[in-house]
Amino acid sequence: MPAPISVIIPTLNAEAVLPRCLESLMEGLEAGLIRELVISDGGSTDATGALAQAWGAEVVQGAASRGGQLRRGCAAAKGDWLLVLHADSRLSPGWADVAARALAQADQAYWFQLRFDQGGLPARIVAGWANLRSRMGLPYGDQGLLISRTLYEAQGGYQDIPLMEDVALARALKGRLAGLEAQVTTSAEKYRRQGWLRRGGRNLWTLLRYFAGVDPETLAAAYRQK
Repeated sequence: MPAPISVIIPTLNAEAVLPRCLESLMEGLEAGLIRELVISDGGSTDATGALAQAWGAEVVQGAASRGGQLRRGCAAAKGDWLLVLHADSRLSPGWADVAARALAQADQAYWFQLRFDQGGLPARIVAGWANLRSRMGLPYGDQGLLISRTLYEAQGGYQDIPLMEDVALARALKGRLAGLEAQVTTSAEKYRRQGWLRRGGRNLWTLLRYFAGVDPETLAAAYRQK
């Protein structure tokens, strides 16, 4: 019987961060949980593709759009469960046992507890807010997503949009999202570079505009400019 989980990771010039993400998956492979690794690349010009192939991944190519990349990656995956991760995130030790227990509930989707790899008090505050927001039903993509294929397809999957694809799917999964007692550690680099308050405020403003009905293409264009 094939292993249940397909891992899907969207990438764009992720050569520097991808190895740590993939290394964190090894305990799931050793536990017999992971069937395959699908890298959905958006046109990397570095060694991301070669690195992914060296790890035995199937590499799916397409336009650089997070929603589109995830949709293509999930469509290519063959597992009964999908584990979606960002390339600059890594699962903390012990995640495989927690995930294995979650597989008994195919009508439920799961997110991981967020933490940052650096940042001190600001990082703990931002991560705390993210985990609280997730408990209210709105986990972001950097918290990972473990979802059965049946539930994913029933909700229409990821939308092919450049931004807010994670929020759109979370809203479709309302009432069927639960937090796992396992952590995902993500890079704090963008927060450090842009400022914790500034980036956090920008993310919240973007979310509020999305809820107000602003088109994701417009939001993505504004997001890239800042």
